[in-house]
Amino acid sequence: MGSIRGTRTAFGEALGKHMNAEVTIDDLTPAERRRLKVRDAIIEAAEELFTKDGEQGISMRRLAEAIDYSPAAIYKYFDSKEALFAEMRELFFERLIARMSVAAAEGGDEHILCARCGRAYIETAMEEPRHYVMAFSFFKKDELPDESSFAFHAEKQLCDMITAGIEKNIFRQMDPLVASKSVWASVHGLAMLMASVDDFPHGMPGSEHVSRDAVIEFHTDMIIRGLQT
Repeated sequence: MGSIRGTRTAFGEALGKHMNAEVTIDDLTPAERRRLKVRDAIIEAAEELFTKDGEQGISMRRLAEAIDYSPAAIYKYFDSKEALFAEMRELFFERLIARMSVAAAEGGDEHILCARCGRAYIETAMEEPRHYVMAFSFFKKDELPDESSFAFHAEKQLCDMITAGIEKNIFRQMDPLVASKSVWASVHGLAMLMASVDDFPHGMPGSEHVSRDAVIEFHTDMIIRGLQT
């Protein structure tokens, strides 16, 4: 009995089910299963096109050709490219959260956990550069954060980690909300550079020996030193 919890957020919404509800394949009707199967096929095709050609490589026509459906049929599942990208973005954040959770599960005090999770975050951006850039390209200025989203959960996870470090006197006294925003902005900046600039950190004469790993190590260490007592 396979669970689909947290893997198809918009699908759960379409069925009137909360994304955090424990929904299994056996709970779905045959019609809902068929709909999920087609929807999965659309997302899989979109992921393949996006990985290969980026945002410009995705069109409803190309998706229809990839899964042997009509463009009109695809609009029954996603009413626009923006809706499709929103789902792909949420799935990326789900993978990011999973990667950071694995890093956190290795244990250690909060300064070690923060550094390890920061590295996991940056490495995910390096491994999925197009997805990382896309994930931060479609936020609307006046859009309120969705507390059920994986993006919101990622920020809360960081804030909770900093709060625990403060309570254990590993980190100095500070507003954990301010600190989490600052830490994320710093990690995000390096992640975006890694994802969007192919030759970073090279470029300046004499910097040929500088590796990405060394920059990540220095960057995360610098962030942690700024938090510590």
